[in-house]
Amino acid sequence: MVFALCVSCILAKTVMVVFAFMATKPGSSLKRWTSPQVSYMIIVCCSLLQLLLCVMWISASPPFQQMNTGSKPGIIVIECNENATIAFWSMLGYLGLLASISFIVAFLARRLPDSFNEAKYITFSMLAFLSVWVSYIPASLSSQGKYTVAMETFAIQSSSWALVICMFLPKCFIMLFRPHINTKEHLLGKNKAQK
Repeated sequence: MVFALCVSCILAKTVMVVFAFMATKPGSSLKRWTSPQVSYMIIVCCSLLQLLLCVMWISASPPFQQMNTGSKPGIIVIECNENATIAFWSMLGYLGLLASISFIVAFLARRLPDSFNEAKYITFSMLAFLSVWVSYIPASLSSQGKYTVAMETFAIQSSSWALVICMFLPKCFIMLFRPHINTKEHLLGKNKAQK
């Protein structure tokens, strides 16, 4: 759910970046779609769909503990049995779909003017997020017991840090080391016009 909320927030931000630049064209009817309510609706709808998938999975066939005695002789491995692998993979697939849509929209918006454009940061963060989870799936299927939990923890941590670093490190760099370009005049290009 937390990942779905984060990725839907990034998707809403990406869509708003695209709508904001398309709405500046003369005669554009997209100005009504640039309000914050549209962002909130994207976030709420995407998160609610993931919540619905999770609630259906937990209510229909919840996961349970399973004692695995066959994988290692003489050792009992306690594993989590998803009980409904279709529900588990549809939940992960929906998260991948959200990340893919956000990546595609950000990739298509990369040619917008650089002053306000965060599409390249969103593209890099979604590319890192997707690459971590695409590499996690075969690793998860080939591991057992504590190694499955370790792979899942690694995937969660690395994809979270990929989102944080790719989205916020450039902003922190500008705020700390180049504060002169963190002004409204610079963003609007007035400094270039005065020179």
